[in-house]
Amino acid sequence: MSKKKKKKRAQLPFRINMLFFVVFLLFSVLILQLGVVQILNGEDFQQEIERTNLDTTKIPVPRGKIYDRNGNVIVDNEAVYSITYTPPKGVQAEDRLELAEKLAAYIEMDDEDTLKGVTERNRKEYWYLLNKEEADDRLSDEEKENMTNAEVYQETLALITEDEIKDFSKEELEVIAIKKELDKAYSLTPQIVKNKNVTAKEYATIAENLAKLPGINATTDWNRKYPYGSTLKSLLGSITTQEQGIPAEEEANYLSKGYSRNDRVGKSGLELQYEDLLRGRKEQIQYTTTKSGAIIGSETIVQGERGKDLVLSIDMEFQEEVDKIVQKELQTAITTYPHANRYLEDALAVVIDPQTGDLLAVSGIHYDRENGEYVDAAFKTLSDAHEPGSVVKGATVLAGLQSGVITPGQTFYDSPIRVAQTPPLRSASSNIGTMDDITALKRSSNVYMGYIALKMMGENRYPYPENAPLSINDNWQQGFQEMRNYFRQFGLGSSTGIDFPHESTGLEGTIRTPGELMYNAIGQFDTFTTMQLAQYTATIANDGYRVRPHFLKEAHDPIASQDELGPLYSAENTEVLNRIQMSDDNIKRVQEGFRQVFQTSGGTAYGDFGNSPYNPAGKTGTAETAVYMEGQKLADTRNLALIGYAPFDEPEIAFAILTPYTGTDNNHSIPRKIGTQILETYFDLKEKRDKASDEDSDQEETTDEEEQE
Repeated sequence: MSKKKKKKRAQLPFRINMLFFVVFLLFSVLILQLGVVQILNGEDFQQEIERTNLDTTKIPVPRGKIYDRNGNVIVDNEAVYSITYTPPKGVQAEDRLELAEKLAAYIEMDDEDTLKGVTERNRKEYWYLLNKEEADDRLSDEEKENMTNAEVYQETLALITEDEIKDFSKEELEVIAIKKELDKAYSLTPQIVKNKNVTAKEYATIAENLAKLPGINATTDWNRKYPYGSTLKSLLGSITTQEQGIPAEEEANYLSKGYSRNDRVGKSGLELQYEDLLRGRKEQIQYTTTKSGAIIGSETIVQGERGKDLVLSIDMEFQEEVDKIVQKELQTAITTYPHANRYLEDALAVVIDPQTGDLLAVSGIHYDRENGEYVDAAFKTLSDAHEPGSVVKGATVLAGLQSGVITPGQTFYDSPIRVAQTPPLRSASSNIGTMDDITALKRSSNVYMGYIALKMMGENRYPYPENAPLSINDNWQQGFQEMRNYFRQFGLGSSTGIDFPHESTGLEGTIRTPGELMYNAIGQFDTFTTMQLAQYTATIANDGYRVRPHFLKEAHDPIASQDELGPLYSAENTEVLNRIQMSDDNIKRVQEGFRQVFQTSGGTAYGDFGNSPYNPAGKTGTAETAVYMEGQKLADTRNLALIGYAPFDEPEIAFAILTPYTGTDNNHSIPRKIGTQILETYFDLKEKRDKASDEDSDQEETTDEEEQE
């Protein structure tokens, strides 16, 4: 064997040894790494393995504020301490009971209403959790065999006796009350446990012990605050409580918009109408949880933003004064004539800008006879319809002129119309004489309106033969429909288009005889709301253009400052719903008739408005009606109304006033007294503000001059 071959054989074991050594080192490193992973980082990696999908919870934010047209806050938010519960996944009834017992050591739930809210079922469920084994044994296996788990549970609760749940201590009742709130919570959705009368001590104690109270949080909630008290409250509306949550009948709709079941939402009025603007954008927090439901991480993925702020067209300073006027005159009438006014309970008034549709004041005062109190009932201007009397005669004259059954200036002698089998139609004042269309409005001639109605049905005899039957054909009901169609052009008998959840469009009287159209022509058949009367008045004042009345003027984005409005989000423009199909000349004749009602001797409102410096126009109305209850007539009575606008040439405001069931005498001045004071208050307030604005402008100019010097 050569020396070279021996050398190669000697090197082979060395290389193999080196290879084994390297492999040994690699295994050693691997084992060391596995040890590090298992011992040092094992818990972290195990949590990573146990992570579930990310869950998102939405935190409610304050609603938007509501302002009047001058920047005064009408509806605000008031921060209150709140204790909430956000349950993790997989939590059981026993867990909630344990948490309730811990929480009871830190807060008190001894409010009388809270403890009264603890039901018999709540007590039984509490007793069951404390005595689960004993309770479960009360049903045999044979009894349970054909029952579902839910049925077994219900039957088990039913077997718990009254004696077993009657002697709970006050402390135990508080635990039950807390658990009751915890049971309402949905997974990863905050549920308020307590937000009434949470003390600073309770808030701080909970905040310090959150680690011991899984799912509990000490936070801030918001309640609605009304700086003007009950003023306009019935129109502003209300929001649901968290206990009520979203309305059950609209649950699917709300859930599709991202609401939670326990969210507070607008329940009525403007809070409901503008829910989408006022609700705000919830803060969204994304949680990472383990399979057991424990939260191991969180991240805010959407910043919360309170709702948009609304600016209404209402002038709250003016609104408060109108409310005072309406209440004063209603109270005076009721206390002065208690017998005649035993059914008088409401006085209603609407003031609107006829050119823009801005509602400046909407007032309704109701006398609560049972409690002897006067309360806000402004909603009745939209919900309650009544026969308004002669205020509709402007629409009647225009219907007659435009349909061609009368011509401008056409005259009729005011003498009672006696149609067979129909009550005689006569004017309130006797010896009025010969009337044309303008003087018929001025003197409020029922007879003139009666002839318009007869002609619209095809009856052309004049003067009408006393007690003669009508000589019209079978198509006389077309006259009824034609007059109603003209009325609807003004909004009488149709929707006003107002931005409010609900409004009445009035009721059409049941037609029995042709002669009833004569009474519809004088406002004693179909019924209308005060808001409809205001829109009708504004349409005449606005040269025949019917604008949509509206509460909302602007919406603004919220900003960090709580004391000022943010950037403009949207603005409500004037919306013309229609232009009445009547000529300018005919409209001017009715306007002149309305002017003479207020400003010339012999006008039915001249005694109240003849010396007014505001150049007003309008129409009075009295409707003979009756009070009924359950189909039985209780008493004859009257509805009193007044419509008007001012100034006559360039109207700034239009108004409608209605006082139903005022009795049969002594009360004809209620709407007129309200109307004169509304005009005086509006223009005095305007003058005061104009003067203040001029003084501010002078002061600014002086300041600028001083700075230049």
